[in-house]
Amino acid sequence: MLQIVAALLAGLVFGLGLIVSGMADPARVLGFLDLAGAWDPSLAFVMGGAIAVGLPAFALAARRRHALLGGPMQLPTARGIDRRLAGGSLLFGMGWGLAGLCPGPALVGLGMALPQAGLFVLAMLAGMALFELLQRRR
Repeated sequence: MLQIVAALLAGLVFGLGLIVSGMADPARVLGFLDLAGAWDPSLAFVMGGAIAVGLPAFALAARRRHALLGGPMQLPTARGIDRRLAGGSLLFGMGWGLAGLCPGPALVGLGMALPQAGLFVLAMLAGMALFELLQRRR
């Protein structure tokens, strides 16, 4: 039960952070990505802050065997860049650039009743289903 409450609180803090930072606003994200136009550099500070918090946290987590709530520490082990990673990154970046949303902010956008977030989440779920279908056929 404690793990569910902790996950809920972490999700709420994450969603609130996305709203406060402007990352849940597709227009602001697109302004950040528009390097040739009216570029809005404010999200660079958000990303810099996330990296500044994340790097020491991951370094600390790498030295632990168990998470704070007792479960096993599960950090990514892959270190190489392959075609699947590069292709997925390209698709992610194109989707982010076209819609101004990525999965986390899109879910926050659903809660904010943004129509484009609903369309994005439907497309995201369709893409996930297609991926699963293709993986099972392999």
